[in-house]
Amino acid sequence: MTDGRTILTITAHSAQALLAAAAEAADKAGVPMCIAVSDVGGNLVGFLRMDGAPLLSIDIATNKAYTAVGFGMPTHSWHDFIKDDAPLALGIVHTPRLVTFGGGYPIRSEGAVIGGIGISGGHYHQDMEVATAALTKLGYPVD
Repeated sequence: MTDGRTILTITAHSAQALLAAAAEAADKAGVPMCIAVSDVGGNLVGFLRMDGAPLLSIDIATNKAYTAVGFGMPTHSWHDFIKDDAPLALGIVHTPRLVTFGGGYPIRSEGAVIGGIGISGGHYHQDMEVATAALTKLGYPVD
């Protein structure tokens, strides 16, 4: 009897490819950004702070990746999830590392969440565009 299970997770090689694809999209948008990729456990696998990206965006990007993998849903989905639920909206925002605005997406492969990507540096709509461009370029589904 085996008491373990096999868990898919993103590789360092794939994380680096996502960083490059996101940086390319951010360059095209003309916005320097911080880009974070986490594994299935929420651990940072890859990170890039583009020249000129805001310092505060370092933590925001890593927390977006963490939030996306931790709940298996994009960070922008949180707003609709909590907006009409006052107790949840007031309480959940005190959860460390939770980000409730756009720019974080789960990374999926073979139907499983294998990691998360978080982008910060522009308006959250720009962050979302860069993240989806990177995921799409590498063939990952976008939620």
